[in-house]
Amino acid sequence: MTREILFVDDDADVLAGFHRSLRKEFKIDTAVGGASALSMMRGRSPYAVVVADMQMPGMNGVEFLMELEKTAPDTVRIMLTGNADQKTARDAVNQGHIFRFLTKPCPPGELVPSLHAGLKQYRLVTAERDVLERTLNGSARMLSDILAIHDAPAFGKSQRLREYMRAFAEHLQLKQTWDLELAAMLSQIGCVTIPQAVLEKSRAGRPLAGAEADMMARVPQIGYDLLSHIPRLESVASAVLYQNKNFDGTGFPLDKIAGEDIPIGARLLRVLLDLMAHESGKASKAKAIEHMSQFPGHYDPRVLEAVAAVLERATPAESPSRPVGIKELRIGSILAAAAHTQDGMLIVPAGTQISPMLMEKLRNFAELGDLEEPILVTTDPE
Repeated sequence: MTREILFVDDDADVLAGFHRSLRKEFKIDTAVGGASALSMMRGRSPYAVVVADMQMPGMNGVEFLMELEKTAPDTVRIMLTGNADQKTARDAVNQGHIFRFLTKPCPPGELVPSLHAGLKQYRLVTAERDVLERTLNGSARMLSDILAIHDAPAFGKSQRLREYMRAFAEHLQLKQTWDLELAAMLSQIGCVTIPQAVLEKSRAGRPLAGAEADMMARVPQIGYDLLSHIPRLESVASAVLYQNKNFDGTGFPLDKIAGEDIPIGARLLRVLLDLMAHESGKASKAKAIEHMSQFPGHYDPRVLEAVAAVLERATPAESPSRPVGIKELRIGSILAAAAHTQDGMLIVPAGTQISPMLMEKLRNFAELGDLEEPILVTTDPE
């Protein structure tokens, strides 16, 4: 079991004293020096509280706590030092972002309540984050379900975008990817406001009338307006807004943002959306990248290079498929062929992973006797 509190000091005798006096009340670990502490924390769950001495050779307490914050930002940091001058305290607070500043010798009557307060703070922070993550995921899932019901082709497109986004973000070694994946999943949410006839006309590549073209051009703005009202989704909303913005600053929206000032999520979407458009026109991925490379002002060259590199090394195996009836269809199944009504109307496009809402939609069509069965789904290779 991961212990909750870590004491870091360059004096092993001091650490042994902390362990003896506190082990009955707390779960305690100790580390001699900052480098040793960072090493022992790699690959394990973060500590709730870390208490660090200020004066340590090689890496002082502030330097250690700054490094700790990078890998375990939720860990509550307490500084314990015999040097209580103003500069030490200021550096500890401003650079180490500490929760408490205690001076040596620190009597149990002061240390123990500080440790309890640190544990309480850690529980509050992690509980708040858990609620936030579940709220964000729930909000995103609801919007995605709305898109799935209203416009299954757009939902299928967003699913493929998410898979592409995940692969390319990993290749670029981006540390934070949850917002990029959400931006991909919700990039088409603005389509819920567009009449179905206009969407079908656009996807078929037929010329759009002036008002119809304006509607389609506003899809990113509509998505932004929907998402910007959800707290903590600001980066997702910005990526959706700028998804059609060219790297040289041209395109929608009509502002002065250009180059690396465009959100990285939007720069990824700009490349991936055009790649998928070429694929829908039956062009190979290699041909699509070759064509897109002829328009350097449209794309971030680093992102385009990453996409080309990932595609070059990717050799996905073809998944076999099998026909199933609606009663055999499962959430998470991927359609090998589009699902249609009896008269040929598209319900869910090929390549779409069945979500709970899509399952409900297909079942409703089946109950009315209007679902063409069997449905062709992919199965995992043996």
